[in-house]
Amino acid sequence: MEKILVVDDEQSLREVLSIMLRRAGYTVISATDGEDAIELIHKEIFDLVITDLRMPKIDGLEVLKAVKSASPETVVLIITAFATADSAVEAMKQGAYDYLTKPFQVDEVQLIIRNALEKRRLTTENMLLKREMASQSSFAQLVGQSEAMQKVFDVVRKVADSKSNVLICGESGTGKELVARAIHYNSARSSHPFVAVNCSAVPETLLESELFGHMKGSFTGAICNKAGLFEIANGGTIFLDEIGDTTPTIQVKLLRVIQEREFRRVGGSQDIKVDVRIVAATNKDLEKAVADGSFREDLYYRLDVIPIRLPPLRMRTGDIPLLVNHFLERFSKESGKPKPVISSEAMHVLLGHEWRGNVRELENLIERVVAFSAEGLVTDADVRGWLHRPTTQSQQSTMPLDLTDEGLDLEGLINGIEKDLLLKALERSKWVKKKAARMLRLNTRSFRYRLEKYAIKGGRD
Repeated sequence: MEKILVVDDEQSLREVLSIMLRRAGYTVISATDGEDAIELIHKEIFDLVITDLRMPKIDGLEVLKAVKSASPETVVLIITAFATADSAVEAMKQGAYDYLTKPFQVDEVQLIIRNALEKRRLTTENMLLKREMASQSSFAQLVGQSEAMQKVFDVVRKVADSKSNVLICGESGTGKELVARAIHYNSARSSHPFVAVNCSAVPETLLESELFGHMKGSFTGAICNKAGLFEIANGGTIFLDEIGDTTPTIQVKLLRVIQEREFRRVGGSQDIKVDVRIVAATNKDLEKAVADGSFREDLYYRLDVIPIRLPPLRMRTGDIPLLVNHFLERFSKESGKPKPVISSEAMHVLLGHEWRGNVRELENLIERVVAFSAEGLVTDADVRGWLHRPTTQSQQSTMPLDLTDEGLDLEGLINGIEKDLLLKALERSKWVKKKAARMLRLNTRSFRYRLEKYAIKGGRD
C-alpha cells in the first residue's frame, strides 16, 4: 500500500485530500506546514508527497528540495492558488512531477496521483531489471534430464506457490540462483520483484543497510533515506545467497523479519511491514554451523522449511551433453558466430573431468570454446588445452620436500602453495576477484585478506 504525505496549512483542503486518498486505498499522513513535513520526511520514506506552494516559514519548494535530498525516488506534486510561470518552471527544475492550481477537480488530482505512482513503480521495476540482468523465463536456464535434477524440478513445481521459505543447498556453481528464480517465476508472486543479494559479497558493515535500508544521517555516507532490498522485494521474493556467511547480528535481524514480517531501517524508529518470501542458499553445511555455534539454530529451522539439495555435476554426468549443447547455442548466439561441433573424443574428455567448479566451470569452458574455435570442430586436444586441472592428491604427495637434519620450513611451503593457488584462481577467473574467491570456496573477506597477506595486487571486483 503506497504511503502519501499531504502538506497544506489550509485545514479544509488538507482534510479533503486525506479523506479522498484514504478512500482510494492509500496510507495518508498529513502535515500542517513545511516544518512538520520536513521532520516527517527525515523519519520515513513516502511514495508521494503533495505539498502546497505558499506556506509560512518554509514553502513548498523547500519541502520539495528536502524530499529530493532525503528520498530521490519519492514523487512530489505541488499545488497552489498563486500560480505563476516562474514558480511553475522552478518547481519542475527542482524535480516536481506536476504543478496544479487551485481550485482543481478531484478526478483530475486522482488521475495525476495514479500516473505519478505508476511512474514510480515503473522506475523501481527498471532498476530491478538492471540489477537482475537475467532471464525471467521459468525453467529456461535449468537444464537436466538426470533423475537427480528431475527430482529438483518436481520439488520446484510443487512448492512454487507455497508461502513457505526455501533453503537451497549445494556446492558452488551448481545453479542455486537459477532454482530460486524458477521458484519465483512459477509462483503467484511472479509479477512482483525478484531481488537477489550475495551476502558474502557485501561488506559486513553495509549488509544491514543493503537489506533493510537506512535513514539520512544514520552513518557516515548516508546522505539520503534509502529503501532496503526487503522493501523493494515487497510482494515478491528475496534470494539470500551465501546465507551461511552472515554475522550473528544480521542473523538476529533476519529472524525478526521472518517471525514478525517487519523490520526497521538503520537509524529508523518506524516498523515497516513487508510480505516477502525468502529463498536462501548456501554451499556450507549449516547443520554443522549450528552445532559449532556459528549459525543460529532458530534461524536455520525457519529457513529450512522446504529444503532443496542440488547435486554436483560429477553426480549427474549424463546431463553434460545437454549442458554443453545449451551453452554452445547460447554463446554462439551472443557472439554471432557459428555453433561449433564437439567431437566424440572431446565429449569423452568432458565426461571424464572432475568438474570441481560444477556447471559454472563447464559454462566458462564452453564460453572459451566458442571464443577460440575457428575451424568449427572442437577436438579432445582443444578441450584438454582449455581445461584447468587442479593438482591431485597423489601429485601433492610426491611433491619434493627438502627435509634435512636442519628441518623443513613447513610454514613457508604452505604459504607458497596458498599463494600459487590464489594466483591460479585469479588467472582462471580473468582476475575477477569474486569469481576467484568462489573457486577457492572462500568468502570475500577471507579472499581479500589473503591477497593483502601475499601483496597480490590488481584485478577487479
